[in-house]
Amino acid sequence: MAEQALWTRARLGHEGPPLDLLTANFRRHTYAPHAHDEYTIGVCVGGSEVIDYRGGHIRTGPGTIVVLDPGEMHTGGPGNATDGYAYRALYAGPSLLADGTLGGLPHFREPLLDDPELAAALRLTHTELSACPDPLEAESRLPWLLTALARRHSTARPASDVIPGAGAIARLVRDRLADDLTAPPPLAGLAADLGLSRYQLLRAFRTTMGIPPYAWLAQYRVSRARALLAAGLRPAEVATLVGFADQAHLTRWFRRVLGVTPAVYRNSVQDSR
Repeated sequence: MAEQALWTRARLGHEGPPLDLLTANFRRHTYAPHAHDEYTIGVCVGGSEVIDYRGGHIRTGPGTIVVLDPGEMHTGGPGNATDGYAYRALYAGPSLLADGTLGGLPHFREPLLDDPELAAALRLTHTELSACPDPLEAESRLPWLLTALARRHSTARPASDVIPGAGAIARLVRDRLADDLTAPPPLAGLAADLGLSRYQLLRAFRTTMGIPPYAWLAQYRVSRARALLAAGLRPAEVATLVGFADQAHLTRWFRRVLGVTPAVYRNSVQDSR
């Protein structure tokens, strides 16, 4: 296993706060004692790491989640001399975990968590946002997962999931997103305009539409892209016009929705003409 640490900065909305993502693969590296201002949330993806924390030792294994509270001193290193350790971590401001809970900031009595479903979702989201840190995607996915983490495993009490007028809220958000494909408004701003928390807005949208805002917008962008490709525009041009970060991002969503790449679709409809 090569020694490697790659940092990616995602942004929660075009004007929102940054959130750092770390992809780490180590064989021998041992961290000096340190603390973070944010919650440290890691998913072990290989090997084993031993973390000194709160006067004891935590030993991770593939699929486990580690949550370290802000300001808590810790260190970490390989669990054995042969395998090393690999993990994906994100560093989340306290407000992101408190959005859908009551009773102040979440506190995690147990730092090592066994939650395969949440671990898989965190790992997938980390991987996809590290490859393409789209602001709306980050704002749709990360606060939702972090709220789930706090509600399932911290001392905080869950806030109510009943959102009065959820359908009207979702339709308003949908229309605002569709109005500006290239620079969609931050969800935090939309939520504040409606007197809601970001979690409440996400809850209302998901309940009504069945998918998060970024997924709805991506599919809407794909439908707009189809018309432009059929008109003869190249995929790279279309990606910019409908608001995708680049052609690769367009291709990823086009294949998810339609099962083919934009280039194959364009050639097919052009040939049929």
